Amino acid sequence: MRGEGIRVLVVGGGVAGLATLRALRDWGATIDLVERTNGPADSGTGIYLTGNATRALGTLGLWEPIADVAVEITRQRSGNQHGRRLFDIDVATLWDGVGPCVSLPRAELHRALLAGVEHFPIRWGARPVAVAREGERVAVEFDDGGAERYDLVIGADGVNSTVRRLAFDGHAARPLGQYAYRWIAPRVDDEPVWSVLLGRGTQFLTIPVSAEQTYCYYNDGAVADRPGWRDDLRATYAEPVTTMLEALDADDSTLHAGPNQEVVLDSWARGPVLLIGDAAHATSPNMAQGAAMALEDAVVLAESLTTAGTVAEALRAYEARRRPRTDWVLSQTHRRDKAAGLPPVLRDAVMRHLGEKLFRSNYGPLFARP
Repeated sequence: MRGEGIRVLVVGGGVAGLATLRALRDWGATIDLVERTNGPADSGTGIYLTGNATRALGTLGLWEPIADVAVEITRQRSGNQHGRRLFDIDVATLWDGVGPCVSLPRAELHRALLAGVEHFPIRWGARPVAVAREGERVAVEFDDGGAERYDLVIGADGVNSTVRRLAFDGHAARPLGQYAYRWIAPRVDDEPVWSVLLGRGTQFLTIPVSAEQTYCYYNDGAVADRPGWRDDLRATYAEPVTTMLEALDADDSTLHAGPNQEVVLDSWARGPVLLIGDAAHATSPNMAQGAAMALEDAVVLAESLTTAGTVAEALRAYEARRRPRTDWVLSQTHRRDKAAGLPPVLRDAVMRHLGEKLFRSNYGPLFARP
């Protein structure tokens, strides 16, 4: 099927939305993209892309601009809160033949995706306020008073999706009992290593995202924005925690905080309205698969629309192809969160003896193309 004569609305100008716009650029449809923020993101923290994410970027023709600004991560290291090493993974070897693992500032990824959509106009500062099915089409009203009809509406607007709220009976994301803090600090180690320290139900992660910067992530458990979390983190964890917190104390402008949530739906489509990315299947971030799944979604959706005879047929084929993969990621994030919550003595023993084996099994199905 070609897209001539088909009108598509993409809601959301993040990874999922921009990747979808890029994937559909030659399909022939008329595509509108609306984004609720007033302009391109020029802030944020960092992002880690595993091999299946960079493979998808290659499929989209977007790998080279990412490679120019990213740090290639060759090793992942896990230790306990005292800094004692539990196990290492050579991720360059693990993902060999799939794609390199890289990290970069989130704003750099957004810039590359924006450049990739080329001439497509983006309607900034707009969002839908009503989505109603009219036969095989969808009527959409926007917060600026405008209204349009589309043959396909794609909700790519994240874990707290407006499209999901409007078209999927108000289905909300569910909390995972994790409150996370993210910030940027100076880079203090030349080695390109993803490193996590595991505490009692908490985790502290560092990833270099440029020659000068480190992305820091701290999961503080279930209590939201707990007073004194910085002091407790300093007292509980070994270096480089204190050094990373000193940078935050000096300038907290890069701090982002909020709960981790997941989205689980029986179906991602309601007629010609489809959810993709975190709007459809957000998970705990412990496998770093949020962006990867969104990029893969875009690739597979474009292939499904191209090979199907109708939009409805394409959406059925898309979900049948994607759901086993996203369900796998969901189940593995649950396993990893459960393992991280074990009593520290037991957890450390398990991780020392089985950590590498478990890690490889977590990602094994993702080595194949989606």
